[in-house]
Amino acid sequence: MDEGSLALVTGAAHRLGRLFALTLARHGYTILLHYHQSNEAAAASAEEIRALGVQVHLAEADLTDAEQIHALFSMVDSLQIPLKVLINSAATMNHADLRMTTTEDWDATLNLNLRAPFLLGQQAAKRMPQGGLIVNISDAGVGKAWTAFPAYMISKSGLETLTRLQAKTYAPNIRVNAIAPGLALPSWETTAEKWEKMVDRLPLKHAAALDELSGTLEFLLKNESVTGQTIVVDGGYSLI
Repeated sequence: MDEGSLALVTGAAHRLGRLFALTLARHGYTILLHYHQSNEAAAASAEEIRALGVQVHLAEADLTDAEQIHALFSMVDSLQIPLKVLINSAATMNHADLRMTTTEDWDATLNLNLRAPFLLGQQAAKRMPQGGLIVNISDAGVGKAWTAFPAYMISKSGLETLTRLQAKTYAPNIRVNAIAPGLALPSWETTAEKWEKMVDRLPLKHAAALDELSGTLEFLLKNESVTGQTIVVDGGYSLI
């Protein structure tokens, strides 16, 4: 348990952000639960964390706005709890190939998926003089040519490079790693039949279980010799 320490998790209202916030709560961290617009989901996630007997604070912010990121860290300072963990989970995935991607969509994707983790990492590092952990959430599809999601793919590729640069820059006190999930949670538009076909293509024939992703974060919390790494949890998708 890490009582008396703060963990900031972005995009923590639902899906993997919520999972990682709950994982950290089970380890005793006070949670600063960031969300943008998903008010009801954020409130529900906060209730789950409180049920674990852990403090949670809600923080609404548009992470594509640098000023709102600064305001988020003003809240971190006001809590007067040492910041020990930052999870950069907030992301967007716009469906449009290079011919159809607009400047607005490109900027919105890169600003949230790549610029925000850069700015959040800068601010977090200033508040971790005694050490800490930053985890960027990437995607097992990095390296694939997903032509339907160019801005997303470029942002996640850049995020893995950013992870290595942050790890080298912020060492020795701060470790920076990435987790790259493969198939874990189907999107709302993915039918059960389509999901089954996608999973069946994997060499291991099963999607990543949520406790396996939680366990990956727990491994990074405990192993103080791992930094600058992207841990892929994808059932062998990267082998296809």
